[in-house]
Amino acid sequence: MELFHTLLDWYMANLNYLTVALLMLIESTFLPLPSEVVIPFAAYKAAQGDLNVFLVVIFGTIGALTGSLINYTLAYYLGRPIVYSFAESKAGRLFLLSKEKIMHAEDYFIRNGKSSTFIGRLVPGIRHLISIPAGLAKMNLRHFIFYTFIGAGIWNIILGIIGFYLYGVSQKIFPYLDKILYTLGAVFVVYLIYRAVKSRKNKSA
Repeated sequence: MELFHTLLDWYMANLNYLTVALLMLIESTFLPLPSEVVIPFAAYKAAQGDLNVFLVVIFGTIGALTGSLINYTLAYYLGRPIVYSFAESKAGRLFLLSKEKIMHAEDYFIRNGKSSTFIGRLVPGIRHLISIPAGLAKMNLRHFIFYTFIGAGIWNIILGIIGFYLYGVSQKIFPYLDKILYTLGAVFVVYLIYRAVKSRKNKSA
């Protein structure tokens, strides 16, 4: 746990508006970085007085929009065959992509239309991929930016509230912090194993 605390201290010390925007940019591309490890921690730091929570949400949303635009642009110009080929490649699987995930995001986009880029930002498993089918469908860029910015902003506000709330109850949960971290770590490891096994089954099928 000492190593974990050292890494956490380093992470919190280097968490600022620029790194929040950069991490949220990464989160909104096809790279597996959950926003839940960015905005709540930055909001927690804001509750301590080191950052402004409003700016955390703004910079996080700008980063999310930028990352989504990267996915949108790549899908727009590369097209469906290349996108699906990449998802099935070794590099794609390294980023936890698969043909099934892209198809799921496309189906969601088809069912919900333009608003899917707004609603999809609030749906786990869809949030960071919804910009790909938007690009494949060549969705109007202004509409894409508007819906994505609003959806990402609402999600970041929710995460910011959670981070602020955790700071308020931190003293109450501090005695149980180690157990909580061990549990979260175990859940994360199980999730990675599950994804690896599922990816191998899909590959063999």
